[in-house]
Amino acid sequence: MTTRNDTDDALALESQLCFALYSTQLAMNKLYRGLLRELDLTYPQYLTMLVLWQRDRQTVSEIGEQLYLDSATLTPLLKRLEAAALITRQRSRQDERQVEIALTEKGHSLREQAKAIPHAAGCAGQCTPEEAAELRDALHGLRQRLDTQ
Repeated sequence: MTTRNDTDDALALESQLCFALYSTQLAMNKLYRGLLRELDLTYPQYLTMLVLWQRDRQTVSEIGEQLYLDSATLTPLLKRLEAAALITRQRSRQDERQVEIALTEKGHSLREQAKAIPHAAGCAGQCTPEEAAELRDALHGLRQRLDTQ
């Protein structure tokens, strides 16, 4: 019979912060997959639309900065949103190296349908608004500290 020591406990899966975050992310993605089915959006597409609903007409790099995505990851996602007629992509007149993303009328109107999603997600997590805000703020703080490493 083997006994666990402190090193073993430190390596236990249930002791890992990274696994707690990862498994929670999987559960959150599963939840959002169901919530977003009606909008015909994937979770990354939904996040992109959130960025554009907050401020329309942004460059690919501006969107990528907010979502922590590089343009190689973001470009295929934007092409799918364009194919769905939710956005337009066009070269900037000021700097042709930049591609500007703008919402279409259909993209603007999808915002109304999406308004219920944050509340539905909050209810599924059974958190009070205050608990959800505390958790969000703690995760933002953790990400910021990790970004400085």
